[in-house]
Amino acid sequence: MQEDEAQQGAPTMSGKRPQVSEDHEGEPAFEWLVVAAVALGALCALFGYMMAATAVLAATAIITGSLRLALRERSPWKVRSVAFDSIIGIGLGLGLIITYASIRLLY
Repeated sequence: MQEDEAQQGAPTMSGKRPQVSEDHEGEPAFEWLVVAAVALGALCALFGYMMAATAVLAATAIITGSLRLALRERSPWKVRSVAFDSIIGIGLGLGLIITYASIRLLY
């Protein structure tokens, strides 16, 4: 009984309905494009093309973070807040590039 109420968004003890994150998520088509880019990066890595894999993943992260920052609430990529999504996306992309470059400089 309680599971059914929770799934239907029944009021909690405070009388308020819990926020359902799916109401505020991004566009499924764009999310599938991101999945395709990550799969492409994984395939590149699997076949030994580490530079290409890093570039694909870094570009995907930077693009999604930049889109979230530029388009704000209209962005097709939404996970959390605008600041969180932008910092994590752009930071991940730059971090991947810097890490790859630093490893290449060692050898």
